[in-house]
Amino acid sequence: MKPEPLLTPAVLDVEASGFGRQSYPIEVGYALPDGRVFCTLIRPETHWTHWDARAEALHQIPRPALLSRGRPVAEVAILLNEQLQGRTVYSDGWNHDYTWLALLFEVAGLRQRFKLENLHALLREDEAERWHAVKRQVAGERGAQRHRASADARLLQLTLQRVRQPAAQST
Repeated sequence: MKPEPLLTPAVLDVEASGFGRQSYPIEVGYALPDGRVFCTLIRPETHWTHWDARAEALHQIPRPALLSRGRPVAEVAILLNEQLQGRTVYSDGWNHDYTWLALLFEVAGLRQRFKLENLHALLREDEAERWHAVKRQVAGERGAQRHRASADARLLQLTLQRVRQPAAQST
């Protein structure tokens, strides 16, 4: 008997201006179960002034690019709700991403219409132990990728698929 295919969840990633209480989302991206990805820059609100040069060095998104090419907060919130409504979406940095999404929707004056959960809750203990090694392997196979929200979300999704393979093949 052939095992039932494992469903691939939607995965979301948020890049931010830094860490800490004054940080805010600057980019959000996701990968859907069918592998399609979406990513957009977020134009900072005028009172969002915190900027961490180390975060910028990591994601390579300068603040002037956000001001010129970022979408308004409300537009991003509407797009996320339209594309993710009713879904449970997973994040590997749940505690940070949850806070940044909450800020985005609060400032937009909208209710988030999808649920964000911790990606690691999907992992069995043996899968969690292999997670980082498998993630490095998948990243290496993909080659150089920009540290951007949609690329990170797709990497996490592919890692989840790979880390689950042995379990699926042994049933």
